[in-house]
Amino acid sequence: MGTDADPLAASSAGAEASVAEGSAQAEKGSEGAGDAVVVQYVVLRRDLWGEMGWPLGSVVAQACHACTAAVWGAREEACVRGYLANVDSMHKVVLEVKSETQLRNLSNKLQEANVDHKLWVEQPENFATCLATRPYPKPEIQHHFKKLKLCKG
Repeated sequence: MGTDADPLAASSAGAEASVAEGSAQAEKGSEGAGDAVVVQYVVLRRDLWGEMGWPLGSVVAQACHACTAAVWGAREEACVRGYLANVDSMHKVVLEVKSETQLRNLSNKLQEANVDHKLWVEQPENFATCLATRPYPKPEIQHHFKKLKLCKG
């Protein structure tokens, strides 16, 4: 047989190069920002597991949907690529609001401030359950979340 290169190995090498490139871009992109921790904010509705009696697993699934969608939507951002390149050191801050109204209001404020995020809206009910930002250097967006409480379940 010939000496054809293994397509899986080539694909893997390409992916590794892409991750390394993303990490290097993230470092370059954060110059001047110091050694700021890159963080993803997640905001859940307390009424889901409180008044509405949702099981913990269902609430966690909503957060997972929002986080995945937020990261996927911003996958080309250098900061996001760097965050994903270091999967063993990801930082998330999980907060809570009391209601769907508060969650939608927060989403509107983040839109006005040009903060990339995903408001997860369960379909077909059109029911907002969770919000997640894309990963950002913490000092860039933490002020948007100062009034919210940590989610303690």
